[in-house]
Amino acid sequence: MKVDTSATKPEQAGRSNHWEVRTQERPYAFLPDQPIQDKNRYGQLIDLVELTDLPKERSMFINENPEVGSNPNRNKQHGFFFTADNCIGCHACEAACSEKNENPAHLAFRSVGYVEGGSYPDYKRMNISMACNHCDDPVCLKGCPTKAYTKHAEYGAVLQDPETCFGCGYCTWVCPYNAPQLDPVKGRVSKCNMCVDRLEVGLKPACVSACVGNALDFGVIENTPENREQCKTEIPGFPTPEITHPNIRFQQTKTLPIEMNRTDSMPVKYHRDEKGNYKPVVDQKVGKAKHWNFGKLNSRENPLVLFTLFAQAAFGVFLIPFLGALFGVESLVSFGQSDMFLPLTVTALAMTAFALLMSVTHLGKPMRFYRGFNNLRYSPMAREGLGLALFSAGCGLTALFALPSNEWAAGVINDVIGLDVVALTAGLPLAEIVKGTGIFALLAGCGGLFYMNKCYQIKARPFWNHWQTATAFAGNSLSIGAFVGGVIVLATVFAQGGELASVMPIFASVFIIGMIIEAIGLIAHNYDLNRSENEGGAAHYIQCTTFGKTYLLRNWLLGLNIVAAIALLTFSEALTTFTLVAWVALALLNVFTAAIGRALFYILVIPTTMPGAFFWKNKGFEQHARDIGLADNPATGVAPLAH
Repeated sequence: MKVDTSATKPEQAGRSNHWEVRTQERPYAFLPDQPIQDKNRYGQLIDLVELTDLPKERSMFINENPEVGSNPNRNKQHGFFFTADNCIGCHACEAACSEKNENPAHLAFRSVGYVEGGSYPDYKRMNISMACNHCDDPVCLKGCPTKAYTKHAEYGAVLQDPETCFGCGYCTWVCPYNAPQLDPVKGRVSKCNMCVDRLEVGLKPACVSACVGNALDFGVIENTPENREQCKTEIPGFPTPEITHPNIRFQQTKTLPIEMNRTDSMPVKYHRDEKGNYKPVVDQKVGKAKHWNFGKLNSRENPLVLFTLFAQAAFGVFLIPFLGALFGVESLVSFGQSDMFLPLTVTALAMTAFALLMSVTHLGKPMRFYRGFNNLRYSPMAREGLGLALFSAGCGLTALFALPSNEWAAGVINDVIGLDVVALTAGLPLAEIVKGTGIFALLAGCGGLFYMNKCYQIKARPFWNHWQTATAFAGNSLSIGAFVGGVIVLATVFAQGGELASVMPIFASVFIIGMIIEAIGLIAHNYDLNRSENEGGAAHYIQCTTFGKTYLLRNWLLGLNIVAAIALLTFSEALTTFTLVAWVALALLNVFTAAIGRALFYILVIPTTMPGAFFWKNKGFEQHARDIGLADNPATGVAPLAH
């Protein structure tokens, strides 16, 4: 974070002699000293020292200055106050923030957007200036796997360290207010730091001091500024405060129309309910026509498409034959004792390794990947990574101890490096060890996939926050895993002269069950979101229009795949070359539909972000600027399509 050495009031200067004293600050730039409440409206203590038992005189080491600031309320929770009636949309707050933090044109810690409604002569527009709200329950802090976020007892500031961040962007997913900003050029996240350097000497943040309309104010939370009559937690366009308990309060007294529209491309508008609160509803901006738009399935989230599909499939590859052997399925017990169990385990390991590689390539700072385990206490992403890493370790150990039983592999190692693994492991209960490491791998894989699902159960992204995410992940794991694992097991049984009919129904049944699980989730997802009026419903509207034909294609292919697979399993009396080819065709078709579904999963999600403007923070304009080459001019403020 970039901070400056601001001034103190003359009467405060002696309290912190190492801070530079400036006298040119106007009176309105100083924080007022007002009576302070004990608790905020959510029931949390405003005095954060009482909440944390930390020392009051703790230095924040701003610009490596060890001195403690002079603000007498430095251990109280502070927050912004926005008077929507006064905001004229001049963007002075934005400019002051970006100047102070030396942000590039495509990055803004504070943004001004607006909503509008009515018609001439009763047209109304309400501007909204928004930055980080330094929440009581900061989901960015809990979500960040690198532990780059800290909720400070000083001012209640939620600060982020860009030097710790490895650029996964997960905090930008979970924040309902679009406060963390991922810079695709630097490959890391940064955000509003509450101007804590200014607070230390009694000054308001730079954005507040620059506001020409007296719309922005700042102070200890729940203290209503002078000449203000309201202290609300919601205004039109602001996501529900129940997600994070944000430290911002509003005044908006002017009468607005029943419906307020966004001018950006987001298919969301806000409708006033019986209680006078504005709630999001779907705005059908692109009509109802269905389109293909296959080209738009390509996005910067492609590495995550591959990561999730390969990780889930790898778990299925190992799960089905190993679990079948544990439960005493004769053909799978025989396979587990064969030479081909080692290649299957190595296949699962290789697929997981590729998946993890894809997740690393998605990072803005890939070489910092090891920091992904820093926040195991809170972050589902950190736990997901640990689970998959342990699954890889379990597969690796299983392969290692299965190696001596594989005569060909043991012979190759002996010939190449002169290591006699058979003699080295003589006397060890290899079968029991392989069983133990395999069970460990299964438990670790279950944990990894469980937290992979938890990563997407995000209140700020209602399209993902549905149990269909879990059914898609589990279904793909079983169906694709049955395909890959089945090929290896069936080839082994065939080579050993065994009966393919003893194995094929097992993998075919798991394949069908996986697709049915996925289909059930899709049906429920479609049912719920068709009746939803939040951002999840808006995302589903885009799914049914902009990608409507692609969405229907995926659904029809999945349904036909299920019917054809059930028919093939039920009516094929013998396993012939034709039926084998048919099964392979169905499996490949399932991989195709899974890839389409996963690409749609990432592209369609609409977060609970603040409204943008016609040009600024407008995804539609950004795409238009890229299409016509305007985005090539950095001053346009359109971020490069990179990660």
